[in-house]
Amino acid sequence: MTNSCKGRFAPSPTGRMHLGNIFSALLSWLSARSKGGQWLLRIEDIDPQRSRQQWADQIMADLEWLGLWWDGTPVYQSQRSNIYQQYFDQLKQQGLTYPCYCTRADILATQAPHESDGRVVYAGTCRHLPPQPGKQGATRLVVPHEDITFLDGHYGQQTVNLAQQVGDFIIRRKDGAWAYQLAVVVDDALMGISEVVRGRDLLLSSPQQMYVSRLLGFPSPQFIHLPLLCNSAGQRLSKRDLSMDMQQLRQHHTASELTGMLAHLAGLQPQPQPVTAEKLIPLFSWKKVPHENIFVNNV
Repeated sequence: MTNSCKGRFAPSPTGRMHLGNIFSALLSWLSARSKGGQWLLRIEDIDPQRSRQQWADQIMADLEWLGLWWDGTPVYQSQRSNIYQQYFDQLKQQGLTYPCYCTRADILATQAPHESDGRVVYAGTCRHLPPQPGKQGATRLVVPHEDITFLDGHYGQQTVNLAQQVGDFIIRRKDGAWAYQLAVVVDDALMGISEVVRGRDLLLSSPQQMYVSRLLGFPSPQFIHLPLLCNSAGQRLSKRDLSMDMQQLRQHHTASELTGMLAHLAGLQPQPQPVTAEKLIPLFSWKKVPHENIFVNNV
């Protein structure tokens, strides 16, 4: 047992949490606590158009109801713009950024048929454009052509070529808001996060964040990705699945009932009997967690 582990949960306050969010929060919490480590809370209210304090308050109330207590004071991204600016300037000074004026429609128009699987790979259209005075654009980061390999804590070795699978990605949006891939790297590093637990839909974000970390001189945390909870149609649970959001779940289940169901889905107990998060700590092991996505009917 060591207390050097430091995990985190970083929800966006754009609506009520759903079952998939809670699944991720629970396993992140258990992973850190089972190592005797800390678990920090970061409110990713970086999108000023969609983020609301009322949702942040509700997220914290739901976590407390579930018994998922966090260490220290929650960190709000909306209060850290000056910090992001400092590291953004470092990347600019390295000559690896450029303004991009492409719309999503422009980018989709460049996609070859074999790239039409939902992934959008930016072709570098604006990389060599001359300056466009008076025109506001997003800022992209030039990516390397070599492979980036890392060991995911649940899915094993991963190899990604950013140039082929992502393209130059945005680190600041056209409206001036900070992009996820920059803010999350800076926050994880400055908060001392040693492991990041999240859904496998974000697996391709890991090499992007490792690349930014390398450019800024930060160590990368260990990434551990989870199977996704999916509805009966095979779609990842989202805030659109209202029957799976915390308002409905709290009306029909106690905290221990809900935790027991999630523990069963995670392979931590054979039946979905009620249990507290605290009692799951000695039972937790990543070896028990499924690798395939998990289908969930209304609970």
